[in-house]
Formats: sequence, C-alpha cells, structure tokens
Amino acid sequence: MNSNTGNNFIFFGSPKFAEIILNNLIKSDFKPHLIVCSPDRPLGRKQIITPPPVKILAGKNNIKIYQPEKLDIKNWQSEISENFDFAIVAAYSKIIPKEILKLFPLGIIGVHPSLLPKYRGASPIQSAILSGEEESGVSLYLIDEKMDHGPVFLKKKISIKEKSYPKAEEALAILGGEMLVNFLPDFISGKISPLPQNHAAATFTKKIKTEDGFIELSLLKKALAGDPILSKTIYQKILALNPNPGIYTINSAGKRIKLLSAALSPSPDKKLILKQIQPESKTPTSYLPSSNLFS
Repeated sequence: MNSNTGNNFIFFGSPKFAEIILNNLIKSDFKPHLIVCSPDRPLGRKQIITPPPVKILAGKNNIKIYQPEKLDIKNWQSEISENFDFAIVAAYSKIIPKEILKLFPLGIIGVHPSLLPKYRGASPIQSAILSGEEESGVSLYLIDEKMDHGPVFLKKKISIKEKSYPKAEEALAILGGEMLVNFLPDFISGKISPLPQNHAAATFTKKIKTEDGFIELSLLKKALAGDPILSKTIYQKILALNPNPGIYTINSAGKRIKLLSAALSPSPDKKLILKQIQPESKTPTSYLPSSNLFS
C-alpha cells in the first residue's frame, strides 16, 4: 500500500508520455497496484514484438500488469479480483466502458496534454504544434463516458514554442507528473472539486495517419524559395509529425525523401531551411541545396 496515500489505485497508459508520468509517481511514492496497458505490438521494419514503455517500467518496479486486447467488464471481472479506490489514465488508447468507470469510488483522473476544452482527442500535442500554438499545457480532469469531456480539476500552461513533438511530449509529461504528485493528496482527501468544461469552446483532434505527413513537391519548392505561408506550414508539420508518421515528399524521379528537421530563416522572410533529410534507401544526411534532390 502507498505510504503517502493509504489508497489502492490503477494506472492506465502505454506510450512514452505515460511512462514519464508513471515514473514520476513511483519516485514520489505513489506506486499503483496494477498497470493496464496495450498488448505488445510488432514495431519497426523487422516487426519485432515490443512491449509498450509503461510495461517495461512496471516490470522493473514489480507492478502487476494487465494487457487486454479488448477492455470490457466481463474480461475485467475474470482477470481482476481486487477493488481499487481510483485510477489514473494517461495516453491509454482505449475508451474505458462505463461499467468499469463505476468500479472506482473516487473516480478516474485523466491526464490530458492540452488546455481543455481545446484539443480533445487522439493527437492533442501534434495538433497544437500544427496550429502554431506557442503554449499548451496539461489538464487533470475527472473522466466520464465521453472523450476528454469531464470536469477539470487543474490546468497548467507550458511553452511549446518551436518544440518538436518528442520535446513537447516530454515537457508536457514531466509537467503532468509533477501536477499529479501535488494534486493527489487533496484529491484523495476530498479537498478539491472539479469544474465543468466550457463544451461550446471544445476543439477536437483526429488520429494522425501516414498520409498526413506527405508534402507535395511543388509546395516544398515554393517554401524553399521563400513562400512565407507554405514555409511556416511545412515547418510546423516537420516539428509535429516526426518521427511518426514522418514527413516526406516524392521527387521527380519517384523517390521518397524524408524531411527530418528544418528551421525558418530570420525575419522578415521566414523562408524554410531544411537541415536534415533522408533519401530513400539511404541514411539521414544534411541537406545541401546544390544536391538537386528536389529537381
């Protein structure tokens, strides 16, 4: 039992964002009794079966792990015999059914990397970067049956100006972990109540697909030539969508070229400057305008 809380709780989450938050909780003596995460999946070119980051961390800390392919009350009751006071959800890809929501007397805390009600849904960090937001943040909220819809306990802002997705994700996860550690004692003792979101102001994000990373060659050429609007749009895509699904174009020879990193030239022109690219079947390399790769 956690010495700081006197409560049993579950942690739902799978990827790097969730791992950073979980690690912060464990180091602060808020250790969950159970981890619920996605099943191991094939990753990379060789499709090697790989456990999610949260599972690896749970294993190192001797925490019980549950990896359902489908999350429903029937499977839950057959696998989980314990009762828990509350749960924490951070980047867990499945909707938690209402029958499972009802099992937690104190409720389920959601850790969402946006300033709710903005950027609800599957890609809040990427969507904020794509929109050119200079600030984002983390919201702690009480999960209900709708997506990122429940009342909010706490929100904190952080700068994401010119941050790539991995750097923004890490910064937001660190913030979320710190917020949770400070928040949990008051939550457990009932000293804090959530406030409803302004649902009329909600914005929604979609799941990012491979095709979202495609840049037409003609548009890339215009950005490299100095078109300020296209330069900013493509730069934000490179920040937001690398390493996954990745940004790429197809040159006139039909070869795919990944656009790995870029910058914008100083004011006033703000021209796109490519820094690193990866031509098809080759290793990443610095971009040389004289290379004629985009001719």
